[in-house]
Amino acid sequence: MRIKQKYQLTYCTNIHAGGDWEETFTSLKQHLPKIKHSVSPDQAFGLGLRLSSAASLELDEGQLQGFKDWLAQQDCYVFTMNGFPYGNFHGEPVKDQVHVPDWTTNERLNYTLRLFKQLDFLAPEGMECGISTSPVSYKHWFDSEAEKKEAFAKGADQMVRVALELFKIERASGRYMHLDVEPEPDGFLENTQEVLDYYQDYLIPEAKKAFEPFQLGPEKVEELLKRYITVCYDVCHFALAYEEPSWTFERFKATNINVGKIQVSAALKIIFNKDREEELWDTLAEFNEPVYLHQVTEMEDGKVKTYNDLPVVLEKKAPFRELRSHFHVPIFLKDYGLLQSTQDQIEKVLEYLESNFVSHHIEVETYTWDVLPNELKVPITESIARELEWMKSRL
Repeated sequence: MRIKQKYQLTYCTNIHAGGDWEETFTSLKQHLPKIKHSVSPDQAFGLGLRLSSAASLELDEGQLQGFKDWLAQQDCYVFTMNGFPYGNFHGEPVKDQVHVPDWTTNERLNYTLRLFKQLDFLAPEGMECGISTSPVSYKHWFDSEAEKKEAFAKGADQMVRVALELFKIERASGRYMHLDVEPEPDGFLENTQEVLDYYQDYLIPEAKKAFEPFQLGPEKVEELLKRYITVCYDVCHFALAYEEPSWTFERFKATNINVGKIQVSAALKIIFNKDREEELWDTLAEFNEPVYLHQVTEMEDGKVKTYNDLPVVLEKKAPFRELRSHFHVPIFLKDYGLLQSTQDQIEKVLEYLESNFVSHHIEVETYTWDVLPNELKVPITESIARELEWMKSRL
């Protein structure tokens, strides 16, 4: 779906079950036609596709053309993918395993390159495309700074290999595609400064080595690196870093770092209420579920403190002023009883977009419908359509 021709607005299909291709396609056939009819009845609808590694491997076995034909029949197309979750993403504990395999592995590299080939095949000719991916690795897997630096270096080497391949594709066919690195709490990258440091300390030096055979010069190589390796700006994740959207966007702009995709999502916000403290904790406990990792952040003395999962906070029940939890809640609601959401951060992003270009790709990504408290659950098709309509009314 195109809004003002400047943005492409979609939702991410990681909302639907998709452990393998059969399950993925069954989910899409069940939900996508209804969603498309509701939000984009008179024009083609662009899709944010999520394929597990197993599903993408099966698509390589001759089913890709059939899927493309089915999309055309539905007046739909794919222009962005979510390449962050590698394996199953529903119905069983995911937690920190969402980062497995990380960017230090060949499995992650090969999966991502395979997705780019499939995206290039599926997307309309000449259309810009992107794939979001993990923020290199997960901080709690590494005991020492030396181990982290080694993982950063290996991750940069692998990502630059992707950049080199995307450079070759664009030079051969004209197709522009980018890898959108997605910072999140407890990832190797979780805030603006860490993104800037990663480019400066790892990605740019690695690119200068990898692109050396093309004799392009250091400034051109840096320009190309930033063309093909971009940022996936997830509103929920940057809200957990307590960073204002305009501040982050301006810092990226000042260093020529591109945002390949904006993922629109809202976190839980918990404001301390002494008079209803026990009720507040009980309400927050309703969001404690075993599938996803729900980091909690708190601003203390100007620094962000991160708790690696919601149960840690619920067990301590320590006094606080404000907490934010990495639980993607519906973007069209601001209040959840005693709790709130960071919907205000989405509004600030949209306000910034009124006079500033950031990215062509905007993807709503509320993937927690299955694990929301019962009173918030409504039919999935209706929920997705409501989120997209809420966004359309504000773009």
